[in-house]
Amino acid sequence: MEILRTTEELREYRQQIASEFLHTKDFSVGLVPTMGALHDGHLSLIAQSGRRDSHTIVSIFVNPTQFGANEDFGKYPRTLESDLAKCAKSGVSAVFTPSVNELYPNFEGSLDEITLVPPKCMGYVLEGFLRPTHFSGVLQVVLKLFHLSGAHRAYFGKKDAQQLLLLQKMLEDFFIPLEIVPCEIIRDSDGLALSSRNIYLDKSQRERALCIPRTIFLLQEKIAQGSTDTQELENLAQKNLADVCVFYAHFFNHRLERIDTIEKGQSIFLLCVGVGTTRLLDNFWC
Repeated sequence: MEILRTTEELREYRQQIASEFLHTKDFSVGLVPTMGALHDGHLSLIAQSGRRDSHTIVSIFVNPTQFGANEDFGKYPRTLESDLAKCAKSGVSAVFTPSVNELYPNFEGSLDEITLVPPKCMGYVLEGFLRPTHFSGVLQVVLKLFHLSGAHRAYFGKKDAQQLLLLQKMLEDFFIPLEIVPCEIIRDSDGLALSSRNIYLDKSQRERALCIPRTIFLLQEKIAQGSTDTQELENLAQKNLADVCVFYAHFFNHRLERIDTIEKGQSIFLLCVGVGTTRLLDNFWC
């Protein structure tokens, strides 16, 4: 497994493998962008790429531009040594671990870059309303990673659903020749969706957070039984989330517009709650 620390090393690696496999029909590069603190959810993305691509590149980079002024950039978990061991065990071809200044030259000085502005209707609701600079930073860093890696496919979890929909729109709007592969949410044995931020929860908070998957599973059951009225389902969700701080818990279409009736295959339930000082996201696509 190659460990690449600069943009030049990543470009050279991409050129090297492309030339070595020039006449191989099955050559493809899969990119798994992460901020590290890898868990089984990340490993499931790596496994997806391993099944579809001849080469898998994992990026590990805690991206400062997607954190707000009072958010947890400084204390975000950084476990590079164990992350690299997990990548090697998972058959990853290369890991890209740049410094902040490598992707953002002069970041600590006067950063003056071209930036991306998310679409108003999709980028400044939900997480974009609560964290108005967040998605600009996400789009900015992911676009850099797409270009640097020359990937054919990129793998993202469905748990960060708004991010996933915005990245798909970026590809569409900018005519980027890359496929985004959405991957299913991976849950712990108690049902809580895996997240690097789960480590912030103490035992009591973890117990309270379990109302999240219970709510998800209950709504899925109701829909399977034929319920389609989103107001009734959202009221049920609010009752089941009474012990946590609910930032939002609503049904949307894939343009992130509120809907009154579920349309099969076109709808999504998005949820964000606070447990202690930790914000947790979950969802299901229906």
